[in-house]
Amino acid sequence: MARILMDPFNAALVVESPHRSLDGYLESAGLKVTRLDKVPDEATLIEAIQSTNAQVLFKRSRVPVTDAVIRACPSLHAVQLCCIGTDSVDLAACAREGVLVFNDPISNGRSVVELAIGHLVALSRRLYETDVQMHANLWQKSEAGRYEILGKTLGIVGLGNIGRQVARAAEAMGMRIRFYDNRLVAQEVGAEMGWHQAGSLVDLFRTSDMVTVHTSAKDAWDRDNAGLLDPVLSQMGAELPDGPRIFLNLARGNLHSSEALLEAVRGGAIRYAAVDVYPDEPAPGQKDWQNPYADEPRISCTPHIGASTLEAQPRIARRVASTVERFSHTGALRDCVFEPRALLAPQELAPGQAVLSVVHSVSRGTKKAVDDAIYEAEVDNLGSMHRDFPNGVAYDLSVLDRPLGQSELEALVTRAASLAHEPGAIRSIRQVVVRSLS
Repeated sequence: MARILMDPFNAALVVESPHRSLDGYLESAGLKVTRLDKVPDEATLIEAIQSTNAQVLFKRSRVPVTDAVIRACPSLHAVQLCCIGTDSVDLAACAREGVLVFNDPISNGRSVVELAIGHLVALSRRLYETDVQMHANLWQKSEAGRYEILGKTLGIVGLGNIGRQVARAAEAMGMRIRFYDNRLVAQEVGAEMGWHQAGSLVDLFRTSDMVTVHTSAKDAWDRDNAGLLDPVLSQMGAELPDGPRIFLNLARGNLHSSEALLEAVRGGAIRYAAVDVYPDEPAPGQKDWQNPYADEPRISCTPHIGASTLEAQPRIARRVASTVERFSHTGALRDCVFEPRALLAPQELAPGQAVLSVVHSVSRGTKKAVDDAIYEAEVDNLGSMHRDFPNGVAYDLSVLDRPLGQSELEALVTRAASLAHEPGAIRSIRQVVVRSLS
């Protein structure tokens, strides 16, 4: 059964304590905000969405949005992540049910960059272990194993927003930049900046003094990156003279196993490492979590705090509220994780017009059903946009001279199912009447 909503969003559920300013932004956009102070389990999350009739869920990175949550909450039309990572959301379930998922790939970038640069300097100078020694009244002033980062080669896995910022900051401190990214746009950006593109991950690790990872849990083609780095961790700096051999993972815990990193450190391929993410992070309320690196002092550990700064969180709140407000009132897409580079927005709206947004399958006949419904209702289509997403769903955004009625929308759903020979061809429909030009 397709999810149909005839108005802008009016109810939001907020969990995992995003910045409090988010509530004010959402209320100004016309949403009633319910905020859960305690991190909910699955049953509590479902009950909260159902009881508030929330159309949008705001969350950070811990609370899982499972298939069961999506199925049990027909009011839900969007999940807005107040972070970059998407691995806490069942994206396949959301796509199947027509629930769009958004993140924020921009706002926390500076905080992650500063953490990365801090680790590069601290590990190169062995500051963490020296601090431990001094607190044990050990005065060890030797320069052995301490390096400047000036002139060293930094390898960057993933030249997205954060990777580029790390590269610029490191270059400003005198480091040479190498990168590996299989996306053409990233390769072109790297070439334009004068950074050297490694031919493979193995090449990057073998020719870098230090490597920092800034890639996602899945690649641009929705292929899983789990274990991506396992075969190459042991190759760190293999073609260079003896050097710092430092590895940072502030991105995703599934990119390598804890066993592979421990083996590389204990075998000497990597001298020091810093991680902010883990293959298995504690669930909400979990008391018995075990840090896989607890017994290895050469691996510095932090509890996923890359974005946890007083500056980043208000920026995130402002951006995600803006993303949802635009989607709610005009169907505009920005930062949709189904197609991260898509930017769709209707132009020149006038009061009385209607914005119709439809999430549907890519089965043949489904797009035709949308167009036919508009034509047969004798409604003028003043402008439309269409985007196919890689995971088997598509998004149609149309500006109409008047709204379609409930019966006309239901006929659209029926016609699409018939033409596509797929009962769930239409996943969700939202229609919003333009009230003002502001």
